[in-house]
Amino acid sequence: MAKRWYVVHAYSGFEKYVKRALEDRVKMRGMEEFFGDILVPTEEVVEIKGGQKRKSERKFFPGYVLVQMEMNEGTWHLIKETPKVMGFIGGTPDKPSPITEREAAAILRRLDDSVDKPKPKTLFEPGEVVRVADGPFADFNGVVEEVNYEKSRLQVAVLIFGRSTPVELEFGQVEKT
Repeated sequence: MAKRWYVVHAYSGFEKYVKRALEDRVKMRGMEEFFGDILVPTEEVVEIKGGQKRKSERKFFPGYVLVQMEMNEGTWHLIKETPKVMGFIGGTPDKPSPITEREAAAILRRLDDSVDKPKPKTLFEPGEVVRVADGPFADFNGVVEEVNYEKSRLQVAVLIFGRSTPVELEFGQVEKT
């Protein structure tokens, strides 16, 4: 049997603990041939605080761990008996079903993309009201017209002398109201 991707439901906030525990248990029981990768799906995000860019990690499936494994009685028990694991997602409790290859590929692609170009921690949407925190228009409020995530810039309509004026700003220069 080939290894397939399964989604394991872990206690929220204990995903990395479960990953380490699974890796240790697999080694301890000598079951490496039945297991592939064990992943906590995270992406790198960038936030700007005090004019400094800070990178941090954000889980995009909180409470879940992806396990590449060959399903059999022994591997099923190894997962189910791991502390902080609630069970498998999909299928029945006795016979879990793996996620499709397409779903697995999409998640793995998202993991790879995150390393290449981190996402901003704060997401903006057109029509949203923001406050300009930095630059010549500081303390003005404006409405987001366009968002460019590749360049981390916003087009914001700011009211100046009663007229709506479009201004291009960086993500770090605005904050949500």
